[in-house]
Amino acid sequence: MSRATAQPETRETASEQPRASEPGAAPPEAQHESDHMRRQRVVAGAGDLFGRPFGALVVGDRFVTAGRRARERDILDFAALTGDAHPQHTDPEWAAGSRFGEQIAHGLLVLSFAVGLLPLDPDRIVALRRVGDAVFKQPVKIGDTLHVEGEITRTRELDPEQGLVEAQLRIVNQHERLAVRASVELVWRV
Repeated sequence: MSRATAQPETRETASEQPRASEPGAAPPEAQHESDHMRRQRVVAGAGDLFGRPFGALVVGDRFVTAGRRARERDILDFAALTGDAHPQHTDPEWAAGSRFGEQIAHGLLVLSFAVGLLPLDPDRIVALRRVGDAVFKQPVKIGDTLHVEGEITRTRELDPEQGLVEAQLRIVNQHERLAVRASVELVWRV
């Protein structure tokens, strides 16, 4: 079974995201960076890029993934799995009195969503080598739909069989607001 057919039903396409002219969309100044990214070298889709051989990747290639909704069940399951049961994530009453005013997703859960949204072709990608430089810009709330906008920033051969691909990721919500930015390194078959 291909990875594309095994995705959860909670995915939505990036085209289902609100546009600047729609109610609830990000203000024009918050949207500029995202629009600018889309105007530059966006490939047909993330699946197209992640299915390419290493030698066909080009620094500057950009991609956009499908979306995924953050659900309360995801947050509670992540808390149970990791042991991080901070009330900001798990207690609606406590969270209502917090700075954020409601429950929010764990930062590492949001990063996990992002990696899960990348269509990592097992015939191409050997491993996720590094996640770094993560900056959490705004909370992800229950019901937010996230997608990833990314850019290949560096490629280099590791050995005759594998190359290293570095990418910058922007994890964006349904209002085109930046939730997290991070970098990743992927080991790619040559």
